[in-house]
Amino acid sequence: MTTDTGEPTLTIDELAARAGVTVRTVRFYGTRGLLPPPEIGPRRVGRYGREHLARLALIEEMQHQGMTLAAIERHLRQLPPDLTPHDLALHRAVVASWTPDARETLSAAEVERRAGRSLSGEDLERLASMDVLARDGDAYRVDSGLLRLGVELLDVPLSEGTVLAARTALVGHARAAARELSRLLREAVAERDAQDVRSLSAHMHPLVVQALLTTFQRALKEELREWIDGPRAERPREGDPGGASSA
Repeated sequence: MTTDTGEPTLTIDELAARAGVTVRTVRFYGTRGLLPPPEIGPRRVGRYGREHLARLALIEEMQHQGMTLAAIERHLRQLPPDLTPHDLALHRAVVASWTPDARETLSAAEVERRAGRSLSGEDLERLASMDVLARDGDAYRVDSGLLRLGVELLDVPLSEGTVLAARTALVGHARAAARELSRLLREAVAERDAQDVRSLSAHMHPLVVQALLTTFQRALKEELREWIDGPRAERPREGDPGGASSA
């Protein structure tokens, strides 16, 4: 079944299976307001979409990090209401990055289950080139925080070279930003003892990562807007000589 926009929808059983949780868990999250209500289809059957799946993945990741249900509720309430499934996947990647190592060893079947789709040999090679996963015998070492983002990139009409070049650029700028932030923090805590420094680092890590993500998203939107619409300085304003066509 599909919605009016053509987006495939899932029953509660299908949603639970895709997310790796129980139907009872889905209903519990719904009653707590962590998941938006389903769209009611024919025969009063609730239908769930990609947003529900992305939210479930985010909730499960936050629980995996040891966050309490109350903390998860506060976090979700602070998120903008119009986040897309892709935006939610980005937030999940940020949450997953709070742990020193987000990689897990998974079977091929489990990788496909978490990806929410079947993966061809070419798909797995592209994910490996993006450092999302690596073969480990008959299994795969998977960066769980990046898996869904990598799977979404499989459908983006960009060459593998462009994707890898973009990744290289992002890693380079991220390391430069991390190096500068680290220098500033070291100077700020130079007079404190080691325990205070470790405590501050533990509190600052998720805040800094979230700030970087938000700043980057805004900057990227501005760059894309200028690319599509053209730089404001180059667009003739109404009443300017260049703003009217010649006769």
